Amino acid sequence: MLELVKTADGSNTIYNPQVGENYHSKNGALQESRHVFLNAGLQYFLDKSSAKQVSVLEVGFGTGLNFLLTADHCTEHQIELNYTGIEAYPLTGDLLGQTGYEQYVSPAVWQALLANYQSALLSPTKLNDHSQLQIANCQLLNFESTEKYDIIYFDAFAAAHQPEMWNEDSISHTIKFLKPGSVFVTYAITGNLKRMLKGLGLQIQKIPGAAGKREMLRAIL
Repeated sequence: MLELVKTADGSNTIYNPQVGENYHSKNGALQESRHVFLNAGLQYFLDKSSAKQVSVLEVGFGTGLNFLLTADHCTEHQIELNYTGIEAYPLTGDLLGQTGYEQYVSPAVWQALLANYQSALLSPTKLNDHSQLQIANCQLLNFESTEKYDIIYFDAFAAAHQPEMWNEDSISHTIKFLKPGSVFVTYAITGNLKRMLKGLGLQIQKIPGAAGKREMLRAIL
């Protein structure tokens, strides 16, 4: 059974006993999401592009924390957000509502996610004037889209627990949804992952990791 777990920064994550891992770092769910995905991914892209609209593909929608922080930032700065999350095993709306993440975003963004979560699992759903969300309820390799994205948040469970998400088939399938000049970010950094991304034509950047990790990986197509 899935269970809520408090992490080192006081924010909650969820432990999945079938996988044997938490959805976020035990060193802090909130700080990891902010550092890896919001700052190293979204903010980096917006700073270098000055874009007023952005599309994000997340591999591993999970608890929705990365989406909430992204949507909150885009709503505050009036940036149009088109967000797609891939999630093979979506949480129930009740469990998502118990995460406590309303502390970290505006009440309007939090309520919009709760109210539209089930709809987003079926089709692209407008949450407010600035954010659209779709959650693709499928395995990564079964995900298909004609759309290309500005940023990919790769937030699968660690390779030790879910190696199939980090093999060449999965990584190359993911990268084909990137636009030229777009950004791929993940909390992980391994020699094998770097080699695969380089082989797919991306430029690798090793940058400081979130709490508990010395480095993380950002790659630019």
